[in-house]
Amino acid sequence: MNSTSAMTPARPACALPLVDHRIYTIRLRKMDEFIDVFDRFAMPVLLQTLGHPLGFYTSQIGPLNQFVHLWAYASLADYESRSSARDTHPDFPAYLSASEHLIVAQENRLIRRLDLASLRPSGALP
Repeated sequence: MNSTSAMTPARPACALPLVDHRIYTIRLRKMDEFIDVFDRFAMPVLLQTLGHPLGFYTSQIGPLNQFVHLWAYASLADYESRSSARDTHPDFPAYLSASEHLIVAQENRLIRRLDLASLRPSGALP
């Protein structure tokens, strides 16, 4: 996959129906270090292979020390293709090595957008 297709989906990312919802639990007092490592090592690869994320978040209430990131996809095939591009990128192992001592646990789930009629503009079709 070339970087152009990953970075320019046919629809805005917020309109894509499938979201990869990732939660990484980071070692106590290591969040700043993890964010630095993620930004320097992972983001260049992720922007090339996955495109732009929906967003990044950290937990404030509930389970703490969690780094959440969301990535939108057009389909399961799109998810698999871009994930494969990420996993086989020659620079990705550097991120994995630099972050392995910082991540305690990972949760990944694919969630599907729900189109509620009450949120559609009047007269809009799904």
